[in-house]
Amino acid sequence: MPKYNRNITELKTKAAMWWPEELKTKNALANVLPLLLKTQDDFLHLIVLSKNDPFQLFDLIKVAKYPANLFLKHLAVLSDYGGEPIQRLGRSFKDIFPKGKGANGKYYFDFIWKEKSFRYEFKALPVNGLNSKKLFIDGSGLIIEKELDDLTCDMIALLLFASTSDYAEHAGLTACEIGTMLGDEDVLTKFVKQRYIIVSKQTSGATANSLGQLAQTEIVSFLTKELGDKYKIIRNGYITIDGYDKKGGMPFDLVVEKGKKKVGIEVSFQVTTNSTIERKAGQAADRQALIHKSGYHIAYVLDGAGNFQRSSAISTICNHSDCTVAYTLAEFKVLSNWIKSVL
Repeated sequence: MPKYNRNITELKTKAAMWWPEELKTKNALANVLPLLLKTQDDFLHLIVLSKNDPFQLFDLIKVAKYPANLFLKHLAVLSDYGGEPIQRLGRSFKDIFPKGKGANGKYYFDFIWKEKSFRYEFKALPVNGLNSKKLFIDGSGLIIEKELDDLTCDMIALLLFASTSDYAEHAGLTACEIGTMLGDEDVLTKFVKQRYIIVSKQTSGATANSLGQLAQTEIVSFLTKELGDKYKIIRNGYITIDGYDKKGGMPFDLVVEKGKKKVGIEVSFQVTTNSTIERKAGQAADRQALIHKSGYHIAYVLDGAGNFQRSSAISTICNHSDCTVAYTLAEFKVLSNWIKSVL
């Protein structure tokens, strides 16, 4: 039978210690999402107008004085091509794309648009240190409205048309297909609106500096898929417990129910040390005793370099937990299996 109530040593071997890159990206996206939704219709208007030529869009952006970095950010979100893929593209660029002959030959890619072949010659790429910051599409960069320049042109061309090139798979650009829809108002509107609905759901509940909330969201999403409809998952839920007299019941970050059976789950991921874990440790013994008295169970998701610096607190929690897991997908699976075993 699997061991679910790990000690600190066992838990540390499973821990991620630092925020996963994917979670940091979602948090950053959540912070700029209001701006993207606000400017979505103007973005749509530009790509709907681009009917006659694949490169007409560059002129439309200039004429409309639409911030080029904001336009690129829309494309990056719609193509799911963010920080990490952009950095990988920058590092591998010369190995992916061909270069024209002669001393002044430029790197290029060929693509198909409306059943015709076109070639785009890069104006600025490759550049050293390509990333979201250099493109002004990170949170601080989007505050500045940037005019269209050569580097932004290059990235817009890639995110629009690269899916039909021979190099799409090598650069992870297979989803960069918006260019194939240029000028088709119905298709574009449906695609953009639906994509932003998905993005909004993925970052729901997230505000500035809310990685902790997003961490909970990821766990809820995983458990919802793993456990199915027979289980009810409640964020910021309560369990009514004999001997716990505070109004509403004992609070938990997550409560999972199946019939009359319940488990309470606490989540803590801290990369810098603070007193939150000490508070949870101080409550751990009493909480477990009370919840067991009422026939329920308690689990903790614990991770982060800051938390593990408070080794005494983590050890105390581990000693008074029915299931203790770290913050990784493999560990979420352990948590799911434990929930099934007790409910």
